[in-house]
Amino acid sequence: MPLYAVTGGIGSGKSHVCRLLEQAGHPVFRCDDEARRLMHVDLGLQNELRRIVGPDVYDNRGRLRKDVMSAFLHRGKEQADHVGALVHPRVALSLMEWVAAFGESRKPLFMECALLYESGFDRLCDKTIFISCPDEERIRRVMARDGVDRDKAARWMALQMPEAEKRRRADYIVVNDGQADIAAQLRAILPKH
Repeated sequence: MPLYAVTGGIGSGKSHVCRLLEQAGHPVFRCDDEARRLMHVDLGLQNELRRIVGPDVYDNRGRLRKDVMSAFLHRGKEQADHVGALVHPRVALSLMEWVAAFGESRKPLFMECALLYESGFDRLCDKTIFISCPDEERIRRVMARDGVDRDKAARWMALQMPEAEKRRRADYIVVNDGQADIAAQLRAILPKH
């Protein structure tokens, strides 16, 4: 069965597109959700994160402190790469187990992966779909969603792989600018079953 990866920059609308896919009956594996789950349940991962992020990355009840993790990740690429080196292999294993659970199904499967190329997860899928959205719209969405100012939203965007590189590497591009018909674009991409 084909595995499609859905990727795009912060605020591009990856999650919205994946909700549309789910509503159409397609299973979606969300890499960010699985990474968060693993950070809560994998004791070995927790110990490694305490070592590189700091002992206060988990509170005294063992809960991940999102503010501490976010601050560490947003310090720069090197910090994000350290966390990714710990988390990505575990998420990849979970993804492969999830795919295997579908057996011989011929229905396409999807994974939502913000860091598709940075993590190397593009090697794990058959096709990639890049969600394209103008920078100004992405900034507006991030500001509204996360309650941050324009400068912070732009800094977060700058930490990610350039959109032009993601676009170049993608098999398909879906425009999610608030005007384009996303469902029609997806129908044009997906094989008929």
